[in-house]
Amino acid sequence: MALIPSEFNLDSYDYSLPEELIAYYPPSKREESKLLVIDRKNQAFYFHEKFSEIEKYFRPGDVLVLNKTKVFPARIKAKKPTGGTVEVLLLNKPHGSIFQTEALIKGKRIKPGTYFVSEGGMINFRVLGQRDDGKYYVEIRSEVGLDLEELIKKEGKAPLPPYIKREPEDFDLLRYQTVYAEEEGSVAAPTAGFHFTEELLNRLSQLGVKIKFITLHVGYGTFKPIKTKDIRKHRVDPEYIKVPSDVVEEVRLALSEGRRIIACGTTTVRALEFVAEKGLSSYEGLCDLYIYPGYRFKVVSAMITNFHLPKSSLLLLVCAFAGRNLILKAYEEAIKRRYRFYSYGDATFII
Repeated sequence: MALIPSEFNLDSYDYSLPEELIAYYPPSKREESKLLVIDRKNQAFYFHEKFSEIEKYFRPGDVLVLNKTKVFPARIKAKKPTGGTVEVLLLNKPHGSIFQTEALIKGKRIKPGTYFVSEGGMINFRVLGQRDDGKYYVEIRSEVGLDLEELIKKEGKAPLPPYIKREPEDFDLLRYQTVYAEEEGSVAAPTAGFHFTEELLNRLSQLGVKIKFITLHVGYGTFKPIKTKDIRKHRVDPEYIKVPSDVVEEVRLALSEGRRIIACGTTTVRALEFVAEKGLSSYEGLCDLYIYPGYRFKVVSAMITNFHLPKSSLLLLVCAFAGRNLILKAYEEAIKRRYRFYSYGDATFII
């Protein structure tokens, strides 16, 4: 069997993280997350106690692109007629009074034909089939004459990531969301944007930063583990994106004038690079761009992102942008300084 070069070997993207550094809860205030600036050119790190200090790294004319997707309350608890408890994670936002979708289901003896009702009694579920990857096809029905879109707001909880090992609480529907979230459709949040407040965005705008918005509805595939030793063989699940013409025009102008394009989040990076590969024009549809080391970035000059799981496609993306050695060294330093990791954790700004 041919030897896999180290840059394409999944084991090269591993690191050890103490359990207590996984952020189970957000900080009391958004901008009070810590910030680690990773300087690619100088191979240097700058540590800051507050994310709001990111301001000093922006300059007039920068284009900051944000993902305005909104997480819907996709996690619903239900009961079987026998009394057994079930938890459903809807993978698509429902609408109308009857809707069929893929879902993840936790519960005993779930098989085609199984049905159950939400704890509040307003939503009926029936399992239509099961896929090899553990996902189910389900039909969901409104039991009370209201649209399902309204009912999940009454009965649903925030779809926290699997590594946050606690039950979702009411405040999660607010904090597992950016302040500029607008277009509902995600089952996972674009977490790099959690640290921004409206006040901070206003200050950046006053500085002369151009702020633009794209949409990428984050699917559960963002948590899909890489199962191939050779990272080149992995594939990411397609996700819906919308990159409007005003964003494309600003990006084109910035590139021609040598101004920076700063992407907030790996989702924004993927959306921008995807449309760049298609000739840099507006686009609405599915995006399946998988970025791993060796990828040549076409538009993104800098990125804001959180700390990512070992051996994940998100970690591969930031390693492609800044280099594996620099990123893993940055993570090592952040661990020593007790930075908090993952969705509710601290931020990096890779320049």
